[in-house]
Amino acid sequence: MAEPLVLLPGLMGDARVFAPQINSLSRERAVMIAPVTQGERVEEIASNLIDQLPQRFALAGLGLGGIVAMEILRRVPDRVARLCLMGTNPLAETPAEAAAREPLIVRARAGRLEDVMREALPPEALAPGPGRMAVLGQIASMAADLGPEVFVRQSRALQRRRDQQSTLRKFKVPTLILCGAHDRLAPVKRHSFMAELMQQAWLEVIEEAGHLPPLEAPEATTAALRHWLQAPRPGL
Repeated sequence: MAEPLVLLPGLMGDARVFAPQINSLSRERAVMIAPVTQGERVEEIASNLIDQLPQRFALAGLGLGGIVAMEILRRVPDRVARLCLMGTNPLAETPAEAAAREPLIVRARAGRLEDVMREALPPEALAPGPGRMAVLGQIASMAADLGPEVFVRQSRALQRRRDQQSTLRKFKVPTLILCGAHDRLAPVKRHSFMAELMQQAWLEVIEEAGHLPPLEAPEATTAALRHWLQAPRPGL
């Protein structure tokens, strides 16, 4: 029987980030969206989710969701049947990066979340073309629904995240490292580095996407996920 698929959205995202993939892949297997909104540390977010997840599952995370996915993997590696990381980073936040989040937190609390999101996800982080503004509009809508306190909690979690390179090195099941060619927030080079850390990982770059492949290039992203979900596990 196919493993359930657990999807973790990124910063200020919800199930709408993965709507095209849910629509397609849920015809073949159980698909679950797990929110990454509860907690000011990645460890806390992961702990809140682990008891709610299936006993064994395929795990895919985007951005902050990828960072939470790596922490879930660190905690319960035997329950993760396969892993997909998109637009994310296995490294701890540098002091400069953490400090740069503080003005955004202050402005979000002051009621300027819409402005903050334009800075956190600038248009240049997405692929150029007519679909760019529509995707940014979807993200703005999700952010408005989630609200500033979620932004503050998620920003704190990003500031305090741990280095997960050793976690990735230990993992030996099919792993898809997926990124958009135009992603300036999590560039291709970083994803190539992640793929090189892992024995069963492969890199897939989607040319027509930037930081949000599930929305920017939904068909290509779904195809990549389907191939990953069907890849045989070692020993099977």
